[in-house]
Amino acid sequence: MRILYYDCAPYNGTQTLPVSGESKTFSSSGAWLQQLAERPLFAVRIGQLKFRGFALDSVPTPPNPLSDANFRPVFQQKGVDMRIGLDIATYSAATRIDRIALVVGDTDLVPAMKHARRAGIQVVLVQVAAYHIAPELKRHADFVRSVPLP
Repeated sequence: MRILYYDCAPYNGTQTLPVSGESKTFSSSGAWLQQLAERPLFAVRIGQLKFRGFALDSVPTPPNPLSDANFRPVFQQKGVDMRIGLDIATYSAATRIDRIALVVGDTDLVPAMKHARRAGIQVVLVQVAAYHIAPELKRHADFVRSVPLP
């Protein structure tokens, strides 16, 4: 058995704040992803985290002026769904596996799930604690297994 983990490293970069025009540097380490990749039977697939601007988070009430604190940074994970889909297709075509367990919430993976099932692979969705799984995902899975958080 192999565990494939898909994520992206934290965003590192400098951006201009929307009100003050000052620079804000985002910096964080993705060292934990490297540590995870070094574990036995783990493979880590890395996408990218893109900065997409600032979104208004709260509207100040008069007499308070609009400030940088009223905004939150918006990030978007890119390339992860494609990596998951390609791995599902590759493993399904190789027919060396019987079952794929997915801990996902993104309906972009439905085509890959359908591909795996057509290849005879069982698709199991893992529902962690009380997180909601979209009905579209459930329709294209053979089983849904719930896992409580400690």
